Amino acid sequence: MQFYPRVRAKKVIPSVNWKPISNEGVGFLGFIGYKVGMISVLAKDDTSDSLTKNKEISIPATVIECPSMKIYSVRFYKNKEIVKEIVVTNDKDLKKKVKLSKKVNDLEESSDFEDVRVLMYSNIKETSSSKKKPDIIEVGLSGSPEEKLSFIKGNIGKEISVTDVFKEGLIDIRAVTKGYGTQGPVKRFGISLKSHKSEKGQRRPGSLGPWHPSRVTFRTPQAGQTGYHNRITYNSLILDIGKISERDINKNGGFPHYGNIKNDYVILKGSIPGPKKRGIVMTVAIRPSKYLVKKKYEVLELR
Repeated sequence: MQFYPRVRAKKVIPSVNWKPISNEGVGFLGFIGYKVGMISVLAKDDTSDSLTKNKEISIPATVIECPSMKIYSVRFYKNKEIVKEIVVTNDKDLKKKVKLSKKVNDLEESSDFEDVRVLMYSNIKETSSSKKKPDIIEVGLSGSPEEKLSFIKGNIGKEISVTDVFKEGLIDIRAVTKGYGTQGPVKRFGISLKSHKSEKGQRRPGSLGPWHPSRVTFRTPQAGQTGYHNRITYNSLILDIGKISERDINKNGGFPHYGNIKNDYVILKGSIPGPKKRGIVMTVAIRPSKYLVKKKYEVLELR
């Protein structure tokens, strides 16, 4: 029931409600990455009180490529509405995405605002993807409004790396799942097949509901859109984060159906939604698990 309505996502890069997400210090709260695929990580378990402490274990993990991002515009909020937006760049790569002015505006200080956020875009052309249009997303910041504004001024025009946003620990993943189009109730909801002697089909529910109420409720499993939904994975553990220039993790011939990683990367424990090459949003953990925070692994080898 928590996944209703099962409809197609409106866009590939999900939006984020930044208000409940907070963090200590001053900095960006999110970043865009692109799913590369899954690998096996040979790691040493350094978790205290673990059954496999000081032993080498194999962990399924997901690799995410994270090209640098830049600030496109600054948004000032008051009463949960945008009162002013200032575009601070006219990068030619953005011409494929939005209309740009030849003149770059200076960031004017506005005293009449309660919150300030930024629109950031990813340098996707630096990846192996054939896509050249950058992805744009609104990103929130932590700290007081004055601290946020001062931090933004110091980062306008600079390339922001994922290592500047995340170090280690837990993050949340927001992504759009694989799309399967229209599917029947067996694949969509996992109902059991009926007997092969059933009169009205094996792959359909035995009943559409009672006589009263005299209507078919939305709880009845029926055919419809399957996949391509917005989903959140909470508390994904960062196993490794770094630059490809310092540690080359590429396989011979590149990763299947993706190619070679050319930028910074993040390796997460477990799986995340979406197919390869899909853009995802990584954010600071909104409800970090006390148990998972204690998990510590030393990455020895990638397979």
